[in-house]
This record gives sequence, C-alpha cells and structure tokens, in this order.
Amino acid sequence: MAADAFAWLVARPIAHRGLHDRTAARFENTASAAKAAVEGGFAIECDVQRAADGEAMVFHDFTLDRLTGETGPVAARSARQLSEVSVGGTQDRIPTLPDFLALIAGRVPLICEVKSAFDGDVRLADRVLDVIASYGGPAAIKSFDPAVIAHLRARAPARIPLGIVAEASYDDPEWHGLSATGKRDLAALVHFPETRPDFLSYWVENLPHAAPTLFRAALGRPVMTWTVRTIAQREAARLWADQIVFEGFIPDEMPHQTAFVSSRR
Repeated sequence: MAADAFAWLVARPIAHRGLHDRTAARFENTASAAKAAVEGGFAIECDVQRAADGEAMVFHDFTLDRLTGETGPVAARSARQLSEVSVGGTQDRIPTLPDFLALIAGRVPLICEVKSAFDGDVRLADRVLDVIASYGGPAAIKSFDPAVIAHLRARAPARIPLGIVAEASYDDPEWHGLSATGKRDLAALVHFPETRPDFLSYWVENLPHAAPTLFRAALGRPVMTWTVRTIAQREAARLWADQIVFEGFIPDEMPHQTAFVSSRR
C-alpha cells in the first residue's frame, strides 16, 4: 500500500495515553483522557493489556498498583472485574478496547500499543486485531515486540498499519529480561524482513539516529516520536520525525512549546 494511504497516521499530534492531566483528575488511558483528546482534535495513543478472560483492556502497566487502589497483575482479573476498578480514585474505570473505540467513534485516529512480556504469547495481539478489524475508524497497531508485529503481519488486512516502537539502546533496567543478543537485534531492527513495519515510533531522546532517518528517507515511511514533553524534544521532533506523541502541553503550529517536567517515558 502506498505510504500516502496512511497519511492520517501523522496528520495530527498524538496524545500520549490520551490527553491526560492529573491536575484535572484526568488519568492516562481513561475515557476522560480520550474525550479530551477528541475535543482537541488530537489523535490518541493507548496501551492494552490482556485480561484473564482474553479481553483487551486499555491500561499501560502489567500491574494495577501505580494507577489504582488495587494491587496485583492485570492478567489475573476478568474484563468485568477490571471494568469495575477506579483509575486514580476517579469515576473513570479501566475500559475495554471495544468500549474505548466506541467512545472515539472514528472521530480521531487511534494508535494502539500492544504490551508484551516478550514471551511469545500473541493472544492479546490477536484480540486487538479482531477488535480493530471490525472498527470503522482509522486505527493502527504497534508494539515494542517484533514477534507481535510479525505475527500480525500475516493476519492483518492491508488497511491497518502496523508499527514498531524502538529506541537506539536497550540498556535501561526495564529491559533486564532480554538477552544481550535480543537487545542488540532490537536496536538494529534486524526483525525488519519479518515485521515490515508501516511506521516507526522512536524515542525522542535518541534523535537524530540512523535507523529512523533511513526509515523515512530510504523507505518513505513515517516516523512518530515519543514522548515529547519539552521545548528541546519538540525541536528534535520537528527536525527528525513526522509527528509527535506528546504529553504535558497542548501542541500548536509553532516549533517551540512551553517546557514541562520531563522523564524518560
């Protein structure tokens, strides 16, 4: 499919986990964050985890501890149980992916990140694809795990863009479960023949870098960059990427934004 067929993917700035704002009691990956993004005309990036009964739940972490008053793995509870869990002590509950899509209703694009433990389990990826394949609005799927995208490449219709989330190095402690070879291969995008990503989502702190530069220049495929929170990151994104995944500010058409507190993710 021609690259311009996916122009919608980078047409508008992408709100990281929705347009969330804790000062307004609007938490990430919630219906409230999605509604705010839609009202602002921004695309939405969300994360999904697998419930015990196989449903895709819109939630970033593998455990409930950080964002709810509950503890333990998301995967240990059913979709019904998770849908009753308050996020941040608010009226928002953890949404299922079908409910999240019904709320967005095609009004803005959605980029759905499939979380993975890099254990070869593709059941969540299959459920996400089934949900998005029956959705009428613009939606894409991405993952850090090339096994997920390679698996979906064999199943997904051509109209659904598939992307890889990547960075230049996997030395951060969060990647402790990967082998040295696995880390090297992820950084080098050696999975490309199997994944054939339609887009790349690259860490802004690694820009500029040869991988996204070649991806754009040689292949003509778009690069989005995450997570943009500062003036310096916004400028790097303007120079080296096609669109931003942002949080902490409201983008406009100017290349510089008000600085906000930054952290890695």
